[in-house]
Amino acid sequence: MSAPTISVVLPVLDGLGFLRRSLPPLLAEVPDQALEVLVVDDGCTDGSAEFATALGARVIATAGRLGPAAARNLGARHVRGEVLFFVDADVVVHRDFLARVRAALRDPGIVAVFGSYDDRPPDPGFFSRWKNLQHHHVHTRSPGEASTFWSGCGAVRAEAFAAVGGFDVARFPLPSIEDIELGYRLRGRGGRILLDPSIRATHLKRWGLVDLVRTDVLRRALPWARLLQSRPEARDDLNVRSGERLRAGLAALVAVTLPIPPLSLLSLGAAFLANAQLLSVFLRRHGMLFALEGGLFLQVYYLYAAGAWLWAAGEARTESPESRNRAASRPL
Repeated sequence: MSAPTISVVLPVLDGLGFLRRSLPPLLAEVPDQALEVLVVDDGCTDGSAEFATALGARVIATAGRLGPAAARNLGARHVRGEVLFFVDADVVVHRDFLARVRAALRDPGIVAVFGSYDDRPPDPGFFSRWKNLQHHHVHTRSPGEASTFWSGCGAVRAEAFAAVGGFDVARFPLPSIEDIELGYRLRGRGGRILLDPSIRATHLKRWGLVDLVRTDVLRRALPWARLLQSRPEARDDLNVRSGERLRAGLAALVAVTLPIPPLSLLSLGAAFLANAQLLSVFLRRHGMLFALEGGLFLQVYYLYAAGAWLWAAGEARTESPESRNRAASRPL
């Protein structure tokens, strides 16, 4: 059985600075590993499309700023490969990524596979390092079959992608959890999804506090919680597994006991112990001070993430089934 042909699809919106680093490694895989690299211009004004064309990538345009879900769907309709490898413009894949994708897809029952960020983000800011390492930890500790998908660095069989209708553009006109929701539909049709942390990529994004919290709450936690009101069977995977809910409860205990120093220290110690694996990653990569600061901000993260989930749960309890369905499909 011959290896499936792979087409790379990369949506971009004013990402020239990222493309200078992320596009050459992708093009280096053509024609030995990848059939083609297609860059989908979602209304760029910074010369991204012209740069990609000059470098040798195929470029098509969305005729407007439609969002990454629509851009990926458009790209999927214009490529020839049997496998679609989706990657973000601010993600630099490691050299052996396609060989590992091919290895994962040797099993015909696997319809999609995705990887992980590495633990060496180039941006030196605290929140960039914190967010990258948190993502890296969540993915590397959960290898094997998954119920979700990740389009930042992930591949899906073109036939399976078309069978479920691609990304849900109506529900997700802005970057959100469109890839997670796609994974649920792929699984719903009997497809198996593999998380292979050895498929690595470097994330170039610079995170600030406001951007991080807004994205975590409005683009991830809240729509994900709304989605799971109709999919309770998927509540024990990645960021929503039972261990994460326990850690969120400990963060709430830390907040409640703050006025009582002895109790707050005990609860904080319990919270740090529950997050020992992630804190060891912080410590190994950036030292004791970063591990301490990262552990403290982790409690803040769990508080605002849990708050978003409680909000969605409250919506589900008070709304009628019809209005709940509208909320689940409400663009954010």
